[in-house]
Amino acid sequence: MAVFNFSPELVELSEKAMEMCRPRFAELDRMADFNGQRVLKAFIDNKISDIHMKGTNGYGYGDDGRDKLDAVFAQILGAEDALVRHNFVNGTHAITTALFGLLRPGDLMLSVTGEPYDTIQGVISGERIGSLKDFGVKFDKVDLLPDGTPDYEGIKARAGSCKMAYIQRSRGYSLRPSLTIEVIGKICESVRSVNPDCIIMTDNCYGELVEEVEPTAVGSDIIVGSLIKNLGGGIAETGGYIAGRKDLVELCAYRLTTPGAGKEVGASLNQLRGMYLGIFHAPEAVCAALKTSVFAAALFQLMGYEAFPKYDEKRTDIIAALKLGGEKQLIAFCEGIQSGSPVDSFATPEPWDMPGYDSQVIMAAGAFTMGASIELSADAPLREPYAVWLQGGLTFPTGKAGIMLAAQSMLDKGLAKI
Repeated sequence: MAVFNFSPELVELSEKAMEMCRPRFAELDRMADFNGQRVLKAFIDNKISDIHMKGTNGYGYGDDGRDKLDAVFAQILGAEDALVRHNFVNGTHAITTALFGLLRPGDLMLSVTGEPYDTIQGVISGERIGSLKDFGVKFDKVDLLPDGTPDYEGIKARAGSCKMAYIQRSRGYSLRPSLTIEVIGKICESVRSVNPDCIIMTDNCYGELVEEVEPTAVGSDIIVGSLIKNLGGGIAETGGYIAGRKDLVELCAYRLTTPGAGKEVGASLNQLRGMYLGIFHAPEAVCAALKTSVFAAALFQLMGYEAFPKYDEKRTDIIAALKLGGEKQLIAFCEGIQSGSPVDSFATPEPWDMPGYDSQVIMAAGAFTMGASIELSADAPLREPYAVWLQGGLTFPTGKAGIMLAAQSMLDKGLAKI
């Protein structure tokens, strides 16, 4: 029975895409089962109770719910400690807090995965008041190899004098492969071989619960992410986390609040229940997002477009990039995604000058939580290589419908054909 007015040709193609996806879906279901048990065990081991869902106000002294939430996240993420707070305004804020907490004037931050994501470049650049450069922190990078993989020899040649080696797990606005846990481990080994005391930090955004372990298991000292991505499960209203070595997490907490007080202060208000419930739902939400990503890659590959990664390739984050070929195609795709959103489906996305980016960006995101990229969303800078970056999908049936509406939008405008 039809609900949306998809063309018969698109329906037939989607059925073929589903058949292609089934082996990969089985693997994703297995991962969700494993990670779901891992999350449940963290709740059980930390004896979470109804009282921990209640928030505090004022200074937040003695907030046991806040402290237990840190412990739950630390166990799930394989870390000694964690700093999970609703007052991280986004992933970039959490990353910035960690960078300023751990680096000092004269230190060298070395990005070992090339140029960081657009918004992080503003944090390290001298072009913006209050950047790391303003505070005397030096920056350098080791570019990826032409095939998008790490330059291990280049890392060894440059990492000997750095205070921090910075890894970006996800692809950002590039078509390079996202990093598997295995690859992150090899990067850590390369850094340690020439600089055993170096702090290794991983921007873990979009990658949590996609594999069986996190970067902390293979040598990363500190990992950082957002709660309106994977670990919020589509339920946390805002926030982020920093997790890793206890001494490093403490330094980050001093930056977030004040030296000496650190994690001991900060009211949780009414945010605890959403953060607990979000991390509990996260394995299934991540699985749905991954299935949506795999289906999108399969469908658009059948339509003749390049997908990064391909539908049958191993995934280490929830993002897929589809190379669509031009501005009109990007806009039509995003209009289709928006039309299939549960919130603001009637809106028409338009390119705009988004802060932190060097070109106009079009974004489609009709989400229950503003900017939540665990919910189905798409964004594309209007520049070469004219690719759209797709992420999220709280449930697979709605994610699949959104992808098909994006394809139908392109077909209706004569910008694609089957």
